[in-house]
Amino acid sequence: MKKAMQTLPKITLKQLAVFVSIYQTGSTSRASEALHLSQSAVSSALSELEARLQMPLFERVGRRLNQHPNAHPIYIQAQAILEQSLTLEHYHKYQAGQIHIGASTTIGNYALPPLLAKLYQVLPDARVDMYIANTQEVVAEVEQLNIDIALVEGMPRPTDIKTIEQRAWRTDTLMIFAKRDSRWLAGLADYQETERLYHMTLTQLAKLPLLVREAGSGTRQIIDEQLLKHLPEAEVIMAIQQSEAIKHMVSADIGLGCLSQHVIEAELAAGKLVQVKVAGIDLSRTWWLVWHKARHQSPIWQTFIDMIQDD
Repeated sequence: MKKAMQTLPKITLKQLAVFVSIYQTGSTSRASEALHLSQSAVSSALSELEARLQMPLFERVGRRLNQHPNAHPIYIQAQAILEQSLTLEHYHKYQAGQIHIGASTTIGNYALPPLLAKLYQVLPDARVDMYIANTQEVVAEVEQLNIDIALVEGMPRPTDIKTIEQRAWRTDTLMIFAKRDSRWLAGLADYQETERLYHMTLTQLAKLPLLVREAGSGTRQIIDEQLLKHLPEAEVIMAIQQSEAIKHMVSADIGLGCLSQHVIEAELAAGKLVQVKVAGIDLSRTWWLVWHKARHQSPIWQTFIDMIQDD
């Protein structure tokens, strides 16, 4: 047998609020002032509530209202219902101001902080949760609906493309780089003082040790697709999860690195590291915005999207 559908109550929050106000103030006129309603609207709401409950709540004696014995227990319940509705409303407002952002490592460490600063300028009470990992791990969190929106470096490769929305966001460039006076470049590459970089060929680069990001990262994806495929005999001596670790190892002259321009721009400007330009190699890439199509797009979500696309 089919289960009978429950009938939704026809008592409204407005009726309960009017009743509570009349109970507390002792008159419809004072309740109308407190609620910013006309006195006729207050009287009508009280009559509708009494009709719905099928019991009197006040006894009318001339122009006065005296509490009926039914009024007190209804007042207790009405207060509880109104408090619960306020709690629900506050929860909604809390959730509306909360966003879970995922970012692949380079974006999370270098590009996202100034964007969050802009978000807090627009929405000072925003509550942001961040998840930073490599592209593959971040996209997996999007698929599990654990993240509202993600900013990733590599081409997103979700297991179910139909559930994931992805949009090109920015263009970034990877740079091959070395220590300023690296022993690996001595007598091999030409340093151009005016450009502040070294020039070399693929054949020369293939002879040098490389430090690269781990498989699954957006940076490694570009290195595999646009660099290492031209260097079948290249010596990749280490795959490392952290860009900062690669930067420090290159500074220690363990080998050459390949990272986003954003990661090494301060060291390049200070002259501690130098770019190594390889003829015929283009290491530009697209950064992506990724979200689950079933994810609720809250007002703060839309504000963040609009802000970063205008950036």
